[in-house]
Amino acid sequence: MSVWEATGRANSNLAFIKYWGNADNSWRLPLNGSISMTLGGLFTETHLAFSDTFEVDAASINGHPAGEGELARISSYLDFIRAVADVRFPARIVSINNFPARVGVGSSASAFAAIAVAADAALDLGLSERELSSLARVGSGSAARSIPGGFVEWHQGTSHDTSFAETIAPADHWALTDVIAIVSHDPKRVGSSEGHLTSGTSVLQAARVRTASDRLARCREALDHKDFCSLAEVSELDSNILHSVMMTSVPPLIYWLPSTIAVMQDVIKWRSEGIEVFYSVDAGANVHCVCGPGYGDEIATRLERKKYVVAVATAHLGGPAMVTSSKHSTAARFTK
Repeated sequence: MSVWEATGRANSNLAFIKYWGNADNSWRLPLNGSISMTLGGLFTETHLAFSDTFEVDAASINGHPAGEGELARISSYLDFIRAVADVRFPARIVSINNFPARVGVGSSASAFAAIAVAADAALDLGLSERELSSLARVGSGSAARSIPGGFVEWHQGTSHDTSFAETIAPADHWALTDVIAIVSHDPKRVGSSEGHLTSGTSVLQAARVRTASDRLARCREALDHKDFCSLAEVSELDSNILHSVMMTSVPPLIYWLPSTIAVMQDVIKWRSEGIEVFYSVDAGANVHCVCGPGYGDEIATRLERKKYVVAVATAHLGGPAMVTSSKHSTAARFTK
């Protein structure tokens, strides 16, 4: 029996300037670039093993067998990796999140990034960070941003090789904190992959894409100068534009709940009182409350007191995806 295995860990991420819609769905090439912060402490850890004794792919997610749709998506991604590595062995995956999945907190991003780094180590591919980012993108677009650490920009690109993410400022550049107001643990009914496919049905999508380069430039400048007010303004604007597209798609995607709006209104009020905090909402009901240095604990305490907030999670700037263990059952590289 021969086994090639490794364990990878990747953090989730929060996009200030968001990704929604593909220029190429099969390669997950985005219609616009995006900028994010890596969420340290919110991670997926995935053990991946390839073996000539396995008959079919199998996967366990958070202690439960992957559903039929989940396994099909994972196997399709593994097929791409196997083609890159020129191997045919089936695989087994055991994946664990330390935060809720499918609730708009970036679990797909961290999950596919963790698979990418584990596969790179297990199959001895020797990929660079840029190449790993492109590889992760094929599994889930936003996974490209969970390969690097710190503040990250995903370049739109026009091909597999030119669409990748890279660090534009290290994790210690600016001590922002993401305090996530969990208003619902219920999995969203429509996943992001399905939403990307219908994004073009919104009359607002073309305008969102056309104006994205301006918001990207404003976001880069705000991060470079640590200008919290400017970052808050452009990030909230981009989040609101995203959900306007979602709500005007056919069929409409309405992820917000009354409690989502309540938290957003709280954040606006708190900022008017001089607290450095702004909101950003991904494809889900839960609200990311990004805080300036020194304000995270205060916002977490305020959110915990709200009866419409069921849980609070806190993340600081995190590092890149990593391999936590790797082992081959033979000294020689596997036979193709």
